[in-house]
Amino acid sequence: MSANLIGVMIILGMMLALVAAVGIGIYVIYRKIHRTVSSYSQTLFGTTDPLEGMRRIEMQQVNNPKSVSGATDLYLPQIMRDFPEFHYDEIKVRAENLLTAYLRCIDGANLSLLTEGMEELKEGLRMRLQMLQNRDSREHFQRIAVHQTEINQYRKEKGRCSIVLQSSVEYIHYIEKGGKIVQGKQDVKEQARYNIELVYIQDRDVVVHSGDAGLGLNCPNCGAPLPGLGAKKCVYCDTPVVEFNLRVWNFSAVKEV
Repeated sequence: MSANLIGVMIILGMMLALVAAVGIGIYVIYRKIHRTVSSYSQTLFGTTDPLEGMRRIEMQQVNNPKSVSGATDLYLPQIMRDFPEFHYDEIKVRAENLLTAYLRCIDGANLSLLTEGMEELKEGLRMRLQMLQNRDSREHFQRIAVHQTEINQYRKEKGRCSIVLQSSVEYIHYIEKGGKIVQGKQDVKEQARYNIELVYIQDRDVVVHSGDAGLGLNCPNCGAPLPGLGAKKCVYCDTPVVEFNLRVWNFSAVKEV
């Protein structure tokens, strides 16, 4: 065997040994990375398979209701001081029914399904339906279920009094265009959170004709400012306030947050 051939064989042997060494090194590094990833996955997800862990997280997001930012215990006593006749349980049921009706209006592209709410709420819904129509799209909300509703805010400023309730809700949500689903899925639930704003109206007729969604805190007889939101009569002329002003809580806005 010639010296050149022997040299070539030696070089080839060295190259094969080097490739083998590199392969073994890569495998060792892979095993270390795999053990590290598996360890972190076990800690974070309770399984050594990170893909399975991510799937579990996704399923938790699908099935677990979103938490609401509630401050009912803080705000309800304040509201009851201002409005002794405020019925929170009734208002909460109304808010949940309104949210369900609001979503069903979008699903059915039918504004008439919303039986209460102020004009500003209905106008916003009307614009949303018109936008979908302009895009030749249909937005669907199905299997709607409201999980929890709490008071989120209570505001009194510049003659406007409002309560914001926050609800967690689940539904099937998807958008169709041209008969094809372009967003969402028909067989996967979504968890969402909505704010529902409720405003206090002292005189329904005044609001209907003026479009004002605020709170009129003035005597209907002499026009003097009333001493508080729950005032029964004017301190200047003794005119009963409740007799002349229909106190109404109505919904002004629904917004996903």
